[in-house]
Amino acid sequence: MKKKIIIGSTIFLLLLLGFICVSLAPRNTNSLDQEVVFWTLQMNDFTPYMTDIITKFEYENPDIKIKWIDVPFSEGEKRTLAAILSNNPPSLVNLNPDFSSVLAQKGALEEIMPEQLESFNKSLLKSLEVNGRMYAIPWYATSAITIYNKELLDKAGFKIPPTTYEAMGQYAKDVKSKTGAYVFMPTITENDTMLKILNKYNINSPYSLKTADSIEIFNFYKNLYKNDLIPKESINQTHRESLEKYMSEYIVSIQAGANFLNLIKENAPNVYKKTDVSTQIVGSEGQYDFSLMNFVIPKRAKNKEAALKFALFLTNEENQLKLAKLTNVLATNENALKNEYYQKYNKNDILAKARVISAQQLNKIEPVLRQQKSQKEINNVINTATQLILVDNVDTKKVLESASKKWSKLIE
Repeated sequence: MKKKIIIGSTIFLLLLLGFICVSLAPRNTNSLDQEVVFWTLQMNDFTPYMTDIITKFEYENPDIKIKWIDVPFSEGEKRTLAAILSNNPPSLVNLNPDFSSVLAQKGALEEIMPEQLESFNKSLLKSLEVNGRMYAIPWYATSAITIYNKELLDKAGFKIPPTTYEAMGQYAKDVKSKTGAYVFMPTITENDTMLKILNKYNINSPYSLKTADSIEIFNFYKNLYKNDLIPKESINQTHRESLEKYMSEYIVSIQAGANFLNLIKENAPNVYKKTDVSTQIVGSEGQYDFSLMNFVIPKRAKNKEAALKFALFLTNEENQLKLAKLTNVLATNENALKNEYYQKYNKNDILAKARVISAQQLNKIEPVLRQQKSQKEINNVINTATQLILVDNVDTKKVLESASKKWSKLIE
């Protein structure tokens, strides 16, 4: 009996010691430590693509788990800022360059070393610099092209579309009188549209805003507006409404990304049959503008190295080409841009033609003042000045002198 008690006690002690040892031993928390919380903006429509990429990455990196959360575009900035202020930001966030720049200037983002960015298009990288440093990884881009109704243009007596704003103005009167349509609708007070136009003439500072060249540009639009050669809605409507007006043949051309051709094809097939594409409208500098989406890593995020590894996986040549073919956006990876997908097209394939033109424009792009403080406030100053000049018919020189002073104060 004593023997059984001793054996039983021994087993109990061994179990107890085992429990204690397990309890005191360092736990393998690798799976928790390596969770990358990943936020995107409005990518739910591409869930199969995203889940496939995540699955492949996790297979190749079993110690890293990706928690993907898609955020509505309208909530992206607000939710990101709230997360950063609460000291619990996601590990990797998809943002636009304007907001990324603001966060970088506040010291809220992790710096990305140059050697991590060698595979990306150099022009796009330059646009993301903040005080000579990099805080973002470019994901995908668009560079607007001219989408135009070749039948209406031919009716107005033109065989080729305008390639400069000056030519657009020269076309305007004949197009309106012979077709009843407007040559274009610039939506010049939407976001940074007017600032982008000015940038194409090297007008990108408070001083240059009040120069003779700047006055000439504003008067150019003032005359078009006054003489009913651009729609009155140009002053208060959006790019989306401009697209709708193109599909109803109210305007002859729009500046838009190649991906907008699919919308025209689906919603206005008869207009699509009359549609062709050309290069983006340029100013005196001959440069093109563009839009870009990128990834950032918040300074206080967890698992930053794993987040960077995942971001570079998302933006490698193979994965960028897959996304491009799915969405008709431009890759940012230089090798992907050299792929024949961006180099060749059949003359009867308008989508491919648009894609090639758009990709070629990335070699001559000019970023718009993203590195400056108070970007949104600068946009508001420019847009208010535009309304005063066009709608209220206030003296252009006086308005721009006042706007120049306001701009200067914003960046002091």
